[in-house]
Amino acid sequence: MPRTIIDISVPLANDIPADPPIQKPSITYVDHRQSMGQILPFFPGLKAEDLPDGEGWAVEQVTISTHNGTHLDAPWHYHSTMNRGERAITIDEVPLDWCFQPGVKLDFRHFADGYVATAADVEAELKRIGHELKPLEIVVVNTSAGAKFGRPDYVASGCGMGHEATMYLLERGVRVTGTDGWSWDAPFVHTAKKYAETGDASLIWEGHKAGRHIGYCHIEKLHNLEQLPPDGFMVSCFPVKIERASAGWTRAVAIIG
Repeated sequence: MPRTIIDISVPLANDIPADPPIQKPSITYVDHRQSMGQILPFFPGLKAEDLPDGEGWAVEQVTISTHNGTHLDAPWHYHSTMNRGERAITIDEVPLDWCFQPGVKLDFRHFADGYVATAADVEAELKRIGHELKPLEIVVVNTSAGAKFGRPDYVASGCGMGHEATMYLLERGVRVTGTDGWSWDAPFVHTAKKYAETGDASLIWEGHKAGRHIGYCHIEKLHNLEQLPPDGFMVSCFPVKIERASAGWTRAVAIIG
């Protein structure tokens, strides 16, 4: 049976509103002629016209956060500890067998922006698709944010996964989750309103903070999840190995067949 590989990652780009202004990446592009000032000093006496078609190399200089683009968050991002007291692992310490596992998709596109999904929501969706979770399966959540990627309202879009929904997954052995939203949690603009009304700080980043109890990773800013079936696919999301970092970029893909 032929395999189908679906790209579930977003691109890094200068002009896509995929992050708050304080986190926007910056990419400087140098083309084959602009790079002559870089290549000629390596070879004294070389002239631009000596090279094929008078061209050097193309290269880019990138200033980014480890949380730009599609990336895998390590437990260290959420808190200094995990598993109720152990030092939280950084992205270079994440077990690689967590990052290539069968996938399960929860379709939460019908939930309103800012809605916080519950354990009951997860359980109902698993029942709807007829799937019983197995340890290490990678659970990805298709929210309404996925269709808004590239739009100014992307960062404020989609539902989030609350503490109890996250713990429901972790207690069943899931160690990598994912979302096509900007954050695993509900967008901050919605949480800020709830916090202003209640003063309850436990509402802030509640899904992330579940990692204090059981260490786990999640992928943020996934894409094309609507192309995936509910299950029957593999997810590959190996992170770039950055020493002591809270996250690493990943070219996440889903493999069907």
